[in-house]
Amino acid sequence: MRVEDTGENSVIAWFADKASVEVNESVVATCRNLEQSMGDTIIDLVPSYASLLVVFDPFKTHHAEVHEWLSAAFESINPTETITKVIELPVLYGEAYGPDIKRIADNAGITEFQVAQLHQSIEYRVYAIGFAPGFAYLGEIDLKLATPRLEIPRQNVPKGAVAIADRQTAVYPSESPGGWNLIGLCPTRLIDPTEKLPMPIAVGDWVRFIEIDEAQYLNLGGEL
Repeated sequence: MRVEDTGENSVIAWFADKASVEVNESVVATCRNLEQSMGDTIIDLVPSYASLLVVFDPFKTHHAEVHEWLSAAFESINPTETITKVIELPVLYGEAYGPDIKRIADNAGITEFQVAQLHQSIEYRVYAIGFAPGFAYLGEIDLKLATPRLEIPRQNVPKGAVAIADRQTAVYPSESPGGWNLIGLCPTRLIDPTEKLPMPIAVGDWVRFIEIDEAQYLNLGGEL
């Protein structure tokens, strides 16, 4: 692990040069250990693919002490205590709901039905949350479905859009611009600022997609 100062009250720890499930597990475990050891000296912890950003209260601690806390948290990782949860997200697949699914199917030489089947066949690691609140970067999808981002992003991507970019997949938690390839819609609310836990998904979780039909989508609160 390499630790660098990034501001007057922040440091970042780099766990590897390339992300993997094992590396991300170390990130998440260190983050949990650090929460316990640093307590209210923490302002924010931001785990990601292979790094952990620590923002601390400069009136309660300092860079050198945070470096020590990070090292201790990393060294005390217990691989047998990995805590994860699996979140199931329903998806309404199809060109009427995800206009890029046909192009992905054509490029892969398969049918739209097979795109949906392949997309559901894997449990995806939540590697990071960013771009927008509740936007979880999930990987990695089947190579057949890997598709570059759009050259010209859409100005408006609907809330709940299920998308693919390169070997990652995600669900847009709110309406926003976006350059990912759309394959369907998810009715699950992924960000709610009024809740104690605003986001049901966290880095280190796993996501499984489940196909539903239009009636089920509407019954689950989806909008068309």
